[in-house]
Amino acid sequence: MNDPIAVKIVIAGGFGVGKTTFVGAVAETTPLTTEAPLTQLSVGLDDVSGVEGKSTTTVAMDFARRTIDEELILYLFGTPGQDRFWFMWDDLARGSVGAVVLIDTRRPADAFPAIDFFEDRGIPFVVAVNLFDDAARHPESVLREALALAHDVPLVVCDARRGDTVIAVLVTLVEHALARAHAGA
Repeated sequence: MNDPIAVKIVIAGGFGVGKTTFVGAVAETTPLTTEAPLTQLSVGLDDVSGVEGKSTTTVAMDFARRTIDEELILYLFGTPGQDRFWFMWDDLARGSVGAVVLIDTRRPADAFPAIDFFEDRGIPFVVAVNLFDDAARHPESVLREALALAHDVPLVVCDARRGDTVIAVLVTLVEHALARAHAGA
């Protein structure tokens, strides 16, 4: 039997979009997180509009492992969402096969920095709409236009709390990255 293929995937997006939850939903063991309490020192630095109840934030990364089958193991690296931590994104993305850009339709503009980051570096990515209970639902064409997504970038929906929908997003990303590699993109 051959050793399984290890695949690094980055989970990115704005502050409070559900990246830590997404990573944790499919972790085989307790995920490594770097959650820290929001403090008065972050007032004015972190925009908590739309996520006023959030009390912690990722300050470095989240990490989890997920075995898909005997041939494929995924290593998930969740980025911090605040722009003051974006300097870490290049290191987190190095060696990845692709990324998931997680978005919240209540704050779609928060997705632009992540989309731009992966487009600028030529890293394959998918956009996953995290279906928050109180968030508006929009047709794919409206979201694609609002995010200025290229036609070949997959746009999918998920509930970051549910492992089955997270796995579906990850499979879509791996398929997209493989298709781009075979096409020579």
